[in-house]
Amino acid sequence: MKGWTREQMAARVARDIPHGAVVNLGIGLPTLVANHLEPAREVLLHSENGIIGMGPTPPAGQEDYDLINAGKQPVTILPGGAYFHHADSFAMMRGGHLDICVLGAFQVSARGDLANWHTGEPGAIPAVGGAMDLAIGAKKTYVMMEHCTKAGASKIVAECSYPLTGMACVARIYTDLAVLDITPQGVRVVDTAPGIDFDTLQARTAVPLIRD
Repeated sequence: MKGWTREQMAARVARDIPHGAVVNLGIGLPTLVANHLEPAREVLLHSENGIIGMGPTPPAGQEDYDLINAGKQPVTILPGGAYFHHADSFAMMRGGHLDICVLGAFQVSARGDLANWHTGEPGAIPAVGGAMDLAIGAKKTYVMMEHCTKAGASKIVAECSYPLTGMACVARIYTDLAVLDITPQGVRVVDTAPGIDFDTLQARTAVPLIRD
């Protein structure tokens, strides 16, 4: 079965970020989005550890480990970028100053509940970080994740079985198989990856889907 690669998923997310948006990219898959934003489209990337104006990943050999994102990965900073206190960063997040945040997830429910900080499994290390602040504080919350677990179970579910990060906060889901909107009527298919038809997507998803 075909689908988008991780880089293609990131490019698909980047395509939907409008000019002038202030955006936080969560750790993991979402960090790839920075490499696919068109330079002509002015997007301000925010990191919860206290940076605004991040650029793409630095070329190999040019990393500065004093300049990192919230996931401790080396980043670049664009002209006009700034550093600030962690508390100021969280004030931006909680104050509604972010247009979009893009987060990873373990599960998303059909009504947009988000679970992305703890699986509850023995030995799993909980890592909420600023996810709760981002999920509720941003004007729109997007999720970028694999459509299914390694065992083949859908990560889009009727009810989350993992501890929640936020309730009814997710607006859009990007997976390796499709782009999906959370609507009052249910989960609506916006776009599908090459080789993925509606029936295939529905078979991989644990909730009813609405055709666009």
